[in-house]
Amino acid sequence: MDEIPDTFNDWREARRFRAWELKQKGWKQCDIAEALGVTDAAVSQWMKRVREGGLEALRSRKGGGPKPKISEEELRQLPEFLERGPEAYGFRGDVWTRARVGAVIEEEFGVSYSDTHVGRLLDEIDWSRQKPAERASQRDEDEIEAWQEETWPELKKKPPEKDARSSS
Repeated sequence: MDEIPDTFNDWREARRFRAWELKQKGWKQCDIAEALGVTDAAVSQWMKRVREGGLEALRSRKGGGPKPKISEEELRQLPEFLERGPEAYGFRGDVWTRARVGAVIEEEFGVSYSDTHVGRLLDEIDWSRQKPAERASQRDEDEIEAWQEETWPELKKKPPEKDARSSS
């Protein structure tokens, strides 16, 4: 069969190859399991993998999860859609939120994702998420600034009254 590699992707992979090495030296499966701190069933599965797929079958496998709903090509197209701006998709304001991006993905690709997963997709394409500041539309910034500069310092200066009567 194949040779045991010199380098491993992670410690689990190294442990599987060590199990194979010990098996080749005549060790029993239960002894290998005990020496490596795994179950007999794990060692049995590893040996089955080697019988069916060779030593390469002991390598770490990448991603066993579900297939992506949108392709890499579609994901690369997403920034083009987002550059059109939220208003191009019927949203008010010029801010992209995960929910809005999710709606665009659903409209353009026919795929629905949770807001959390949309955030992961945005990270993948290096697109920063934005969250709108929730403020009243009638807010007067000049008046707020004046209050903070004039009224608030005066309120902070006054010490609490020591001899104030209590109503209790």
